[in-house]
Amino acid sequence: MSGGHGRPGLSAGSTLTRTTSGLVRPGRYNSPMIDAETMHRVRELRDRGLTPNEIARNLAMRPAAVADVIRRLAAERDAANAAADLADCWLNTGWSAGLTIPEHPDWRDPGADHASGGLVTALVARRRRHRRGATVCVYLVDVYCLGVKNAMGPDNTNDQALRRLTDHVFSGYNAPPVPAPIELVRDLVLGATEYANGLGFDPHPDFEPTRAHLGPSTGPSAITFGHDGKPTYISGPYDDPSRVLRTLRHAVGPNGFHYTVAHDFSELRVTG
Repeated sequence: MSGGHGRPGLSAGSTLTRTTSGLVRPGRYNSPMIDAETMHRVRELRDRGLTPNEIARNLAMRPAAVADVIRRLAAERDAANAAADLADCWLNTGWSAGLTIPEHPDWRDPGADHASGGLVTALVARRRRHRRGATVCVYLVDVYCLGVKNAMGPDNTNDQALRRLTDHVFSGYNAPPVPAPIELVRDLVLGATEYANGLGFDPHPDFEPTRAHLGPSTGPSAITFGHDGKPTYISGPYDDPSRVLRTLRHAVGPNGFHYTVAHDFSELRVTG
């Protein structure tokens, strides 16, 4: 999983979709959406004991669409009850580069000396006790400035599909991912979201369904965000650098941040 700074994989403007073969591939945000009212009506009928086919007839929906909604409702229910789960979490090596974490020497990063550009990929798979498979969410987080740039899930999956997904998500990195405690991942994702919000940036819209998967917030993050404590913006292909820089100037002043903005030299014209 990679994002705004140019690595291959899941980008800040794409999501993961499943192919008919069970593999995962990057896809654009163009799948049909089920609105909140439909979700509510399916949940209500399901709670009354109706089968998926009965719900489909009641709501004039395709049975396959109803089955998809029921799976999503189950995944959201499992995510909301995160405290009862066992969590397997993974981060890319280099996740801590530029960050300060004085209170947790146990949160080790074997790639701490490798520049990550402030982009962290986190995968959280929660396993219900005595149940096969897992519910998984993936987060792409700019820990230097913008917070959550993309998110996927919650999605119920079996162990084989989870291994494929994990391989795909971290395929853009030079080293395999490292296991991490859920407390660290929660501090990274929720803390970066709060940090970015203080600078004037909202998380990606797909973050909200995945928030509960991290478990409840336990207070201020133990991590100091920004590169060496200072907001640092590194532009990505799906960003609006002018808007980001205006927002940063308004939040911290013209000298309160660092930035690197990529330029498309193919658009330059020579005049004379």
